[in-house]
This record gives sequence, C-alpha cells and structure tokens, in this order.
Amino acid sequence: MGKKILLITPPYHCGVVESAGKWTNLGFLYIAGELEKDGHEVEIYDAMAKNHTYEEIEKRIKTSQPDIVGSTAYTATIHDATEVLRLAKSINPEIVTLVGGVHPTMMPEDTLGRGNGAIDYIIRWEGEYTTPELIQAIEGRMKLREVRGIAYRKGREVIITPQREYIQNLDALSPAWDLIDWNDYYLCIMDNSRVALVSSSRGCGNSCAFCSQQKFWQQTYRVRSPENFVDEIAMLYNRFGANAFFIGDEYPTYDRERWEKILDLLIAKDLGIYLLAETCATDIIRDRDILYKYRKAGIIHMFMGVEATNQATLDRFKKTQTCQECREAIRLLNAQNIITECSFIVGLPEETKETIQHTLALAHYYNADNPHFLMIAPWPYADIYQELEPYIEDRDFRKYNLVEPVIKPKQMTRDEVFKAVLECYKTYYMRKLSQWDAMEDEFKKELLFRGLKAIAENSFLKKHMSGMGKMPAEIEKYILTPTVLPLQEKQSYGCTQR
Repeated sequence: MGKKILLITPPYHCGVVESAGKWTNLGFLYIAGELEKDGHEVEIYDAMAKNHTYEEIEKRIKTSQPDIVGSTAYTATIHDATEVLRLAKSINPEIVTLVGGVHPTMMPEDTLGRGNGAIDYIIRWEGEYTTPELIQAIEGRMKLREVRGIAYRKGREVIITPQREYIQNLDALSPAWDLIDWNDYYLCIMDNSRVALVSSSRGCGNSCAFCSQQKFWQQTYRVRSPENFVDEIAMLYNRFGANAFFIGDEYPTYDRERWEKILDLLIAKDLGIYLLAETCATDIIRDRDILYKYRKAGIIHMFMGVEATNQATLDRFKKTQTCQECREAIRLLNAQNIITECSFIVGLPEETKETIQHTLALAHYYNADNPHFLMIAPWPYADIYQELEPYIEDRDFRKYNLVEPVIKPKQMTRDEVFKAVLECYKTYYMRKLSQWDAMEDEFKKELLFRGLKAIAENSFLKKHMSGMGKMPAEIEKYILTPTVLPLQEKQSYGCTQR
C-alpha cells in the first residue's frame, strides 16, 4: 500500500523573482511523477506561490493527514523549509520528514543540525529515483544504507550514503503536471497568462566561482531530445492552457544544433506561446545568424549573467566571456526586439562608491533593458566562499538572497552599499524610461512598461521607491494605465493582478 505524501514549497519571500510573476516548483513535479509510478498518493502544496502563512500551512497539513512531508531549499530558504518540517512534526511526530535541494545536498550536516530532530532524511542531488527508493527503505523493503544519495542521523552520527549517478535518460521522466493549481502561476506582464516552468536540459559545464548550480550538477550536462521537450510544451498548452513558459535550464543553448532544432519545432507548431530563457553571451553571438528564429519561436525575454563590467572581475569569477562579448550579445538581442535582462554583482570586499559608479556607467554602455544590481551572496559551498568569508558580517542565511548585503567591504558599510545600489536602479531606469517611450516596437515597449510596473508594485524596491523621485508625467501614464495590445493574433497581454 502506497504512502500519502505532501510536498510543500516553503513560504519564503524577498521581493526578487516574485516581482515578475509566479511559477511552478519543477523539482516537485518531477519527483511526484516518479512517486506516483511507485504507487504513492502525492499532493503538491505551493505555500510560497499562495502567499500562505504558517497558520494556513498547519491547517493544510492537518487536513491532508500525510504519512510523509517533504520540502526543498536553497540557502536563503533553508530556515523556512526547516520550519515547515518542524511544524509537521509538531502536528504528528509520526510524520516522516524529507528535504532536498541545493543547500541540503551541499551541507547535509548543517541541515540536519539546524533541524534539531525536525528533519528525518535529506535527499541529495536529483530526487526522482532516490525518493521512491528511500520510501521502500522506510517500509523495510531494503536497507537505508543501500539507498544512494541520502543523509540522515543515526544516534549522534550523520550517515551520508554514496552519491547516486545522475539520470541519463531525462525523456523517461514524467512530471505530474495535473497535481498543481494552475491559477497560482502567471506573468505580471501578460493578461490571462498561465505559466509553466519547463526544463530541456540539466547542468552546466562552466565553473563560475560564485555559482551554486555548477556545484550541484558537478559540471555535468544532460539533455532531453528536442522532440520530447517541445511535445511537452504543446501538451501543456493544449491540455492546461499554459501560454507562457520559463525555460529553467542553466544552459539551454549549449549545443547549437539541438537548440536550433528546438526553435524550428516551436516555429512549426505555431502555438502562439511566449518563452523566457537564459544563456551566455558567447552563444548569442554564435547564433547571430539565427536570432530571428528566437523571436519567431516565441522568445520574448532573454537573461544573461553578465556579472561584471571589467575583465579582471570576470576572470576572478571564472566567467568564460569578455566584457565586449557581453555588450555585443545585448546589442544583438535588442536589435531583435527581445527584452534583455542581465545582472551585475556588487558588494565585493574591494567595493567602493567609485567602483559602484563605474559599474553603473558601464551598465549604461551595455544598454540592457532590465539590469539588476545584485549583492554578492557567499554560498558556503561556492568556490569563492573562502575568499569572502572574512568579510561576512551577517550570517543569517535568510538574507543570502542577492538583495540584502551580508558582506562588508573594506571601505564601505553594508548600508552604504545598499543605498548605492538603490541609486543605481533609480539612475538607470529613469534614463531608460524616455528611451522606452520612443521605442517603435509597441510589443516590446508595452512589455517593458508593464514589467516596470510589476517591479514597482511587487519587488524589494517597493518600500524604497519614495526616495527615488516622482515618475515623469509623460511616462507615468504607461505605468498606471497601460494599453492592452495584441502580442500575436492568438493572445493579448497586460498585467492581471491575482
């Protein structure tokens, strides 16, 4: 007889990604699919997307009466994930609790210690095959030590079993898309949007010094077939009405032949959907002759991790691109009227007011539509951690979210860094507003203004907007009363608040 399993996304909020909208916890969908194959009953409860309180989470656990409660965490959310599992134990000590994700994988001892009895097992690395096998061991059908990819306590000892091999045939996995509440997931720039986070590949072969993903995937790279991936998008559109898709891959464009095949298949299906993705500057330059296919396939937004505006820092971060390549990639995407988003890392130990101003000046030179000025987050398992550790002034992991400074530079206070970053946002976007207003492409223009409205209403900047000056009247009209224009014949867009 199968177990009843409740998977809960922890209710963490810091006003970063949620400002653009809300999307699914893809890891839960994949794990739930494999658990169902093994005969278990699974519920997915996205407390984060629903903006639920711990009181509401408590009610849901009591109503569900699960045998097992699982959660997931990266470093900034490990506190809330632990609290969710502690709450489950307080309701019923017999509930078995599990947690997976980047932080528990990389720091199992810290995670179990933090749980102080609230966490029974850690699922390390990929969880699709490990989780059903762990449940078999809990049921006594195999020995715990034989389950690869877990960690748990036995008395005072932390047992960490050998790592399970990464899944090679990603096409064989079956995400349980029917288990989610689709009304929870939308884009703030699109009326009547229904968003799916999808994945065509896993991993990245790069070795960025600050990155958590290359540590989690250990620089491996595996892919789904283009046909399998695009068929899933078509299924989500036809069956569930998903019309906007985040491609959640760390590096979807790595193989040009495969990536172009994906674009061609999307163009052939002509679903009238919209896609958002990320990649690196060198691939955009590589694809300059097929960038028209990006837009034709439905890509309306592309993110690149530019990270720095001088080559020495890029080299320090182990980025495999140059400053000129970053600028050229942004120029090429802008020419296709694809929204360009990038990030610049600030707050390193050597940071000064002058270096932040230099970053802002070069951000203007790069000319991305939506740059983000992000605080360096010293993940305790990142390659750059040892270098940053002496300068960490705040060790509350909840603040390791890229918007709250936890590093104190040698010549600045953390408050000074934060104020300088706010000034970067104010200066950059006030200059961009007039450029957007003069933009000939009404499609991109409307998306940009709606995106700015979403940032103003939903992001961490909201409570600081009063100090950024009044919006010019000729621009304010686009923020307050945006026009609803057709994206394509099949869709219309705008921002419907839910």
